[in-house]
Amino acid sequence: MHPCYESENATYTFTNNPSIACVILYIFLGSLSVVTIFGNLLVTIAIIYFKQLHTPTNYLILSLAVADLLVGVLVFPFSMAFTVTLCLDHEDLFCKIRDSFDVSLCTSSILNLCCISIERYYAVCQPLNYRSKINTQVTMFMILVSWGISVLIGICIIIAGFSQGMCEEVCSVDVVIANTMGPVFSFYLPAIIMLCIYLKIFLVAQKQVSTIQNAICTKSGAIISKLERKATKTLSIVMGVFLLCLSPYFICVVFQPLAHNPPPIPVIETLNWLTLSNSMLNPLIYAFFYSWFRSAYRLIVSGTILHWLLEGLDPTPAVIEREAGYTLHRSPA
Repeated sequence: MHPCYESENATYTFTNNPSIACVILYIFLGSLSVVTIFGNLLVTIAIIYFKQLHTPTNYLILSLAVADLLVGVLVFPFSMAFTVTLCLDHEDLFCKIRDSFDVSLCTSSILNLCCISIERYYAVCQPLNYRSKINTQVTMFMILVSWGISVLIGICIIIAGFSQGMCEEVCSVDVVIANTMGPVFSFYLPAIIMLCIYLKIFLVAQKQVSTIQNAICTKSGAIISKLERKATKTLSIVMGVFLLCLSPYFICVVFQPLAHNPPPIPVIETLNWLTLSNSMLNPLIYAFFYSWFRSAYRLIVSGTILHWLLEGLDPTPAVIEREAGYTLHRSPA
């Protein structure tokens, strides 16, 4: 039983006297929403404001931040108001809208992560062809395709339906197809592509490091080895958090319509929120780990950018970099 609901005649209704557990739960979920919005808003402001950050790489990060920002603004409140528990008992338009926002925006976030992995592949594995293969036009096309597929999947969710709980007797063919094909295109296919690309990047990086170490002195080799460990750690965190947050939910969704004893509703609720939490963690992984963002963050939080806007100032790149204490035009490789 959801801590904020009570059952009357097999019908779930929101309790008039919320328990301490219910209050704590909604404070926690509300805090997740605030952190998600704040973190992704910082990334969005930083990339839009600083012209030095207008690069193909950062455009992909900006698209990811916008997707995750909308998750915090739209999906989090909808999921708090129309929970899995409520929508199982009253499947109405608002529940379908919630499912549509949930799946489409999370799909957009996943596809943007996939695009970032493709961009990183060309940057590391084919550096000589990077500028010809990855430019602003190509990046914009990748972003449009990602959002187009996400919107299309969201529309299909409203039309075909999407079952997160158990069906009354046997799930309809439409529900089985929606619960199978949706996760395949929204999660499994992008995840497989990302795993293959990052594995290729890791192998090429190891080969490059080995070649460089054989040609330079021991001290420089130690520096390269340290950079290799840092890159390996970053890639492990990226893929580890991604799979940790999304795999349990999508595995549950695929096999749930076929199971005689589907998982309890609290389990589905928990897995759903674990999936959404990935949008909160993405700014930490893809932005906070970069020095350029930490520098931009200081300028935003300190009010320096607001001061420039109010004074009508257009600071030169040298002034911005002096205030930030970092060369902002560097690409976050």
